[in-house]
Amino acid sequence: METNKTPLPPLSMYRITAKLFTHIEKSVTSSFGIQGKKLLQKGLERFGYQEAHDIAEQATREGEDHVLSDYIPQEFSRVNKYGDLTIYSQMAKLFAQVTKAVVDVYGEDGQDAIREGVRTFGEERGKGIAHRAAHLGKPNTIENYLSNYDMGRSELFEFENIFKPQSIEQTFTKCPFGQQWADDNMHEYGILYCQMIDPAVAKGYNPNFEVEHDQYVLKEGVCHFNFKLEEKSKQE
Repeated sequence: METNKTPLPPLSMYRITAKLFTHIEKSVTSSFGIQGKKLLQKGLERFGYQEAHDIAEQATREGEDHVLSDYIPQEFSRVNKYGDLTIYSQMAKLFAQVTKAVVDVYGEDGQDAIREGVRTFGEERGKGIAHRAAHLGKPNTIENYLSNYDMGRSELFEFENIFKPQSIEQTFTKCPFGQQWADDNMHEYGILYCQMIDPAVAKGYNPNFEVEHDQYVLKEGVCHFNFKLEEKSKQE
């Protein structure tokens, strides 16, 4: 049953960035303990404490519960290194630096820890998208997935959606995350995010959602997805 409620506003990239770090922190520290914390600290320092501070402060103001602030010291250089970069590029840089710090030490185990953090991050967001649909009185079906997405699509993304019965084909020809990782030669770290995020978000939205991600901006130059969600019969 549909309601007359207005759609919930999308999450800002400040909230999304702080949320991502929080999930990665939980996974990395679960796997590597105090050494994992030290590596996250190292990665965040490389990224830049001033930028991290600004992201953390804005995310807190907007109501996000996160641990990013716990890794920012009381005293740090107030130089802003990325004044001309968008928050999308900053998120990509932050992710790449903390991932590099962990993966360069722990190799495949580090990759797995990062992937797990992205997975839980994505699933939490997917559940939030389902909540957004429910807020409008709509079920978590494929028709209501993209229309209730939690992240605003800026002009920095270029993509095409082809809607089919029980499936969506989506192609991104421009992605600010992938572009930043490519510009910084951080392909091997950024791809860990790309491999996990969309299937995880979809799974959180509806456990029966299946996502085929067969092309990547960081590999083939475009990201290509097939989202499939077959409607279950009442008998099932």
